[in-house]
Amino acid sequence: MTRTAASEQNTAYHVRLQPEEKKVRLKLDEAWHYRDLVRLLTKRTFTVTYQQTVLGPLWILINPVLASLIYMFVFGHIADVGTAGIPQILFYFVSSAVWELFSFSLTRNSQTFVSNAYLFSKVYFPRICVPISNMIVSILKFLIQLLIVAVLLVIFVVRGDVQPMWALYPLLPLLFLQMAVFGMSVGVLISSVTTKYRDLLAVVNVLVNLWMYGSAVVYPIQSIPDGIMKILVKINPVSEMMELIRMILLGEGEFDLLYYLVGLAITVLMFFFSIVIFNRVERTFADTV
Repeated sequence: MTRTAASEQNTAYHVRLQPEEKKVRLKLDEAWHYRDLVRLLTKRTFTVTYQQTVLGPLWILINPVLASLIYMFVFGHIADVGTAGIPQILFYFVSSAVWELFSFSLTRNSQTFVSNAYLFSKVYFPRICVPISNMIVSILKFLIQLLIVAVLLVIFVVRGDVQPMWALYPLLPLLFLQMAVFGMSVGVLISSVTTKYRDLLAVVNVLVNLWMYGSAVVYPIQSIPDGIMKILVKINPVSEMMELIRMILLGEGEFDLLYYLVGLAITVLMFFFSIVIFNRVERTFADTV
């Protein structure tokens, strides 16, 4: 190897750290360069989540099944909330799985700075790699849960109880990604705020539960009477995403393109805004965490 080639090879692994200019940067290009680290963080998060548990990753399937059974009993039988003609077990399982895709990404990322303070203060890497890895974990869990959705769909399609919109199935991966990205964005924003105000961490789970009841998870949007309450539910970006996913998967739903586009715009704005705030907070988080 010539001296010139050796020099070029050495500089390929040389990183210079210097003060940044005060301008808006997303640093997503840096995250791409550290994609191997994102993969390792994803593996670590997935492993640690189910470490020292008796059933291990089986909880990925058990949790939505138990949630679906509870929803069937409470909302399907006691409250007698309709499911737009969709079999209850299928309606509630799809809803709980999609909701967990959002809520896991949100709650896991809401403690990014607090949970990783020691790691962040010892070694440099793009901090956004951690939220991205958490979001990927939520997507992986959801993909596993889709196995049960597929089995239930085959059963009820054969019986003629549901008629999915097969032509729109190619849109589902984009909708799943949108749901996960929105959860990550909200979680990252909360994490940035809680570096100074820890009180918010104490109410995150309560806020997420309240958000669920306002997101058409345990009921179809069409069951809400027309009025201000229905408008508030439909403005919620999660509601229209949830309803559209159910409509494509199960063939029933009340979808409004205008409200979905509003939700999509909110998701995009929330993503860029949360990343900008996150990058600003990471400069000084060690002084406040």
